[in-house]
Amino acid sequence: MQIKLASAAAAAAIASIGIFSSACAGAAEIYPVDKARFMTNAKFDFKVELDSVVDRGDVSIKINGEDYRKVLKGDEVFVGTEIDGNASAVWMRGVEIAKPGKYAVTVSGKGGSKTVVWDLYATPQKRRAKNVILLIADGLSVGHRTAARIMSKGVENGMYNAPLAMDDMPHMALLGTSSVDTIAADSANTASAYMTGHKSSVNALGVYVDRTKATQDDPRQETIAELIRRKTGMAVGVVSDAELEDATPASVVAHTRRRADKADIVGMFYDVKPEVMLGGGSAYFLPKSTPGSKRKDNINYIELFQKAGYELATDREGMMKASEKADRLLGLFHTGNMDGWLDRHQFKGNTVKKFPNQPDLTESFAAAVKVLEKNKEGFFLMLEAGLVDKFSHPLDWTRSVAETIAFDKVVETAQKYCDAHPETLLIVTGDHTHSISVAGTIDDNKPGRDSREKVGVYANAGYPHYEDKDKDGFPDNFYPDKRLAVFFGAHPDYYETYRPFAEATFTPAVKNEKGEYVANAVYKDVPGAHLVEGNLPRSEPQGVHTVDDLVVTARGPNAEAFHGFMNSTEVFRVMAEALALGR
Repeated sequence: MQIKLASAAAAAAIASIGIFSSACAGAAEIYPVDKARFMTNAKFDFKVELDSVVDRGDVSIKINGEDYRKVLKGDEVFVGTEIDGNASAVWMRGVEIAKPGKYAVTVSGKGGSKTVVWDLYATPQKRRAKNVILLIADGLSVGHRTAARIMSKGVENGMYNAPLAMDDMPHMALLGTSSVDTIAADSANTASAYMTGHKSSVNALGVYVDRTKATQDDPRQETIAELIRRKTGMAVGVVSDAELEDATPASVVAHTRRRADKADIVGMFYDVKPEVMLGGGSAYFLPKSTPGSKRKDNINYIELFQKAGYELATDREGMMKASEKADRLLGLFHTGNMDGWLDRHQFKGNTVKKFPNQPDLTESFAAAVKVLEKNKEGFFLMLEAGLVDKFSHPLDWTRSVAETIAFDKVVETAQKYCDAHPETLLIVTGDHTHSISVAGTIDDNKPGRDSREKVGVYANAGYPHYEDKDKDGFPDNFYPDKRLAVFFGAHPDYYETYRPFAEATFTPAVKNEKGEYVANAVYKDVPGAHLVEGNLPRSEPQGVHTVDDLVVTARGPNAEAFHGFMNSTEVFRVMAEALALGR
C-alpha cells in the first residue's frame, strides 16, 4: 500500500506537538518512540500507552492520517487496565512496514493528542556482502588505542613504528552512543542499537522499555540474528571473553529490559541457535543441581544444545579440535567472565589456576570462522573483547590495555581473512567509552618516596621502557621501571599506586559502615600510594562509562557508508544494507 507523506493530513500530523491531559484519554507514550529511524520489513511491536483508563472507542490511532490498521497489519490487543500502569494500552505485536519514508503516528483522545514520527529506510535488493564480521571491544576509547599503540608498536622521535591493525582501515566515523532515557548509556542498549537499529534504554536489550514492571513483556525490536534466520540461510556466530549472557553478546538474540536476566538469556540463545557460541558463563547453562550453577531451575542447556547438534568444548584444545569437524560449536571456558591475556600469559593471577586452558580471542575467532565458513550462504559473526571494559571499571588500566592489544590481534587476523575473502564487511568499534587518558610516564628512578613526583609530563615524560623482544606485539614486561602514566577521569575515591597488581584485578573502593564506597585501604600502605578523592557519587564502587564519541573503522562492501558523525544505530543500517536485509 502506498502512503504519500505529502498529503495535508500527514503534514499536519508531523507538524503537531503532542499535548494531553492526565485526566482524559491521551497518549502517554508511543512505541517505537519519536525520531526512531529503522529498516523496512523488520518486525517490531507497536504499543500505545494511554494516560488513563478509557474505552477503546474514545481513542483514535492514525498513521499519516489513516487508521493505523491500514499500515500495520496484525491483531490489535486492547488492554483496558494495564498492570502497573493503571491505564489503558493498545498493542500490535510483530508488525512491519514495507515502504520507506516518514510516518507520523498520531494518537488522539478526549484529552488531546500526541504525535511521533518514524523514519523508515529501505536496503538494496541485491546483497553486497557474503559475510559480516563485527568486532566490538567493550568500552574501547581513544585512550585505550593510544596506550595500546605505544606499548605494542612503540614510538620513536615522535613517530609510531606502526599503526594498530584497527587504525589501518580505509573508512572511519565517530559514533554517538546515547540512549532513549539518558546521554550516559551502558553496554546493553549501546550494543542493542547495533543489533536492532533502534535505540533503547539503560539495561535493556532488543526492547523499548515500557511502564510495566515485567522485564520481558516490553515492545520488541527484531535483532539482526532473527532477521538473518527469517530472511537468509546464513550462519550466525557469537564470541566473547565475557559471559555469553552478558550484555554485548546477549544483544545478538535477547529481548529483555533487564540485562541481568542471564538465565533467561540462555534460553533466548537456544531459541535462535547461533551456529557458534564461544565464551564464559557456563554457570547459567547448568541446572541448579550442578555445583556452581546460577540457574534457579533444573534445565540443562548444555545437554539441550548437544541434542541440537552442537559440539561442546570446555578448553582451548577442545575448541580447536571441535572446530575442524563441527557445523555447530558451543564453547564454554569459564563459569563467569574469562581471564584476561595478561593473567593467562604473564601474571597468572585471578582465576587462571582454576581455569588454566582458556583460549585467546584470536584462537576463538579462528575457530568460529572455521565453523561458520562451512555455510555456503555466508555468515554474521559478532566478537566482543569484553574484558577491556571489565578491567576499565575497576581502574585497572594495565589489564585493560593488554586486552586492547589482544583485541587488535583479532583485528589483524580478521584483516587477513578479508584480504583472502574481499566479499566480507569488517567493522571494528566499541560500544561505549571510558574516561581513560595517557598523561605521560612514571619513572621509578626519579628521586623521592612520593610516586606522584615520579610522573613526568611534557618534556619530562620522555619515552617508556617497554620492550617486545619476542615480537608478539605485547610488552615482555608490563611493569618496567619507566612506564605509561594512565588515569581515569570518572572514578570513586581510591588509592593511586601507579603500578599493576599481578595477583588480582585492582579493587578501588569498598563499602564503609554507612554503605558508602570509600577508598580500599588494602592499597593504603603500598609504597608511594596516595589518596585520590573521587568525583562520582559515593554509591558508585568503580569508574563509569562516559559519553565521549566512539571511533568506528571499517573495510569491505558498504564500509564507505561510515563517515563523519553518525548515531550508533547506523552500524545496523550499514550491515543491513550490505546483506540486503530490508528486502
